[in-house]
Amino acid sequence: MVSSGSKKVRVAVVDDHESVRLGLQAAFENAGFDVLCTAPSVAELIELLEGREPDVVVLDLSLGDGSSVTENVKAVQSLGAGVLVHSIADRVASVREALAAGAAGVIPKSSATSTVIAAAETVARGEVLNNLEWASAIDADRDFAKAQLGRREREILHLYASGLPLKLAAQQLGIGYSTAREYLDRIRAKYVEVGRPAPTKVDLLRRAVEDGILPGLDPDGDDQA
Repeated sequence: MVSSGSKKVRVAVVDDHESVRLGLQAAFENAGFDVLCTAPSVAELIELLEGREPDVVVLDLSLGDGSSVTENVKAVQSLGAGVLVHSIADRVASVREALAAGAAGVIPKSSATSTVIAAAETVARGEVLNNLEWASAIDADRDFAKAQLGRREREILHLYASGLPLKLAAQQLGIGYSTAREYLDRIRAKYVEVGRPAPTKVDLLRRAVEDGILPGLDPDGDDQA
């Protein structure tokens, strides 16, 4: 049974296709989730929840009620829930907008049910889903302004955002902790300069994925350090 401690993970589903809602509801219930409700729109979701707080909401981006992607993601976040985008993979602009609004990850509708369930577990724990669908969606958006990070800065960001403590990242690169800290401060400053602040480690992970630093490093950059 999927749980957080002794408590079942609470999930809700928003999709304007009834067959998708019913299929996901059955899959989550079989996996041991507590399915609070399913709805064809975020507005109806909020009404049906009646104050209950899901850990994660699985959200389709193309809803038939005329709502925008950003307002839907923000409305779900206001419930205290993580947002897992469950949509058709070729809707790059909508996926990009959802990620910019704060969605924790992307899962294509073509994914196996077990993959969707695993992704929902990750998002419910408050973690960012780092997968190829996310990276591909960002990579396809050529208008996305990148922070101009040097090679060493990208290496530090890659290691640190991947989960290494800064001290270990510094050791792996053969530099001192204080030097690594300076690089990290410069990275954050550069993201602020382009209007994409990253005050937390999760924010840095998000920026690293957005800029193609995760899952792999850009081999073509020059060292500005």
